[in-house]
Amino acid sequence: MTLRLSGIRHAYGGRDVIRGVDLHVRPGEILCLLGPSGDGKTTLLRLVAGLEPLQAGRIELGGVVVGEPGREVPPEQRHVGFVFQDYALFPHLTVAGNVAFGLSRLPRGERGRAVAEALARVGLDAYAEAYPHMLSGGQQQRVAVARALAPRPQVVLLDEAFASLDARLREQVRDDTLHVLQSAGIPAMVVTHDAEEAMFLADRIALMRQGRVVQLGPPEELYLAPIDPFVATFLGEVNRLPALVRAGRAETAIGAVPLRPGTGLAEGPAELLLRPEGLRILAEGGTPAEVQACRLLGATTLVHLAVADGTGGTLHLHARLPPGVHLSRGQGVTVAPDPERAFVFPPAAP
Repeated sequence: MTLRLSGIRHAYGGRDVIRGVDLHVRPGEILCLLGPSGDGKTTLLRLVAGLEPLQAGRIELGGVVVGEPGREVPPEQRHVGFVFQDYALFPHLTVAGNVAFGLSRLPRGERGRAVAEALARVGLDAYAEAYPHMLSGGQQQRVAVARALAPRPQVVLLDEAFASLDARLREQVRDDTLHVLQSAGIPAMVVTHDAEEAMFLADRIALMRQGRVVQLGPPEELYLAPIDPFVATFLGEVNRLPALVRAGRAETAIGAVPLRPGTGLAEGPAELLLRPEGLRILAEGGTPAEVQACRLLGATTLVHLAVADGTGGTLHLHARLPPGVHLSRGQGVTVAPDPERAFVFPPAAP
């Protein structure tokens, strides 16, 4: 089963919120719509689900057109599962009752088996007779996922489904959700504004800005080969350094990196964006730097560094190193950029 969106445009009160989106979600694929709030991600989900009339473009499920201007298949006939941000559980129904809500067309016996199967898939079969208020936030989210998957939809949509959970619980619940979606084997479209969450869940990411898809590809492609500074900074932290393009290299205060093929930058001023893990701290050679702080953050060590910018000023840079590295404040080190984690773009507008 596939989901295809072609030429989708949408506006509210004359304000364009989706400006020509084309997407194809492959069988069993998890596609994350990533981007700032208000950039049309949730609107896309609502259009796919049939909760809003399509103004322009086409939506196909399994090769069948379910949405065109003036030709809309009703939401209940689209076979789309939807997990809302607030879960939208019915407080007066048990967990089993919530999961069974979309199964009214099934015979009673078959409905019971479908509910039991859905709850077992999310590990909540022991809570069938509990009510939503008796569950933790993570358990409520899993009930919402079970309800979305119980009717065996053609596609499942998740709208900021982990946003209301605290950080520690969010990690566990999204891990559980990833395994459930993968085992279900149906295409999924997930909306989030959290880049780490998108990289964790997605087979591919569609990064949106102002109603358009800026870059579409696997998480590693967006992280390691961003097409512009917006993509680079949205996918993770970067150090910004003034650069000068000359003879096929970008020269900076901490060293030069070769331009990537196809960069197409003319010689002259530029800007180099460097991932913190791409700032190498060397035993010898490189550019002198001074350690301002060194903090263990669990999986990595974050080092704050001061480097002369070559014009009488100071650059404040971050480096991420393996855990266990300890550097003292005021300690002198040398640094150099890793070309694989460095991206060169035209200089930022003043």
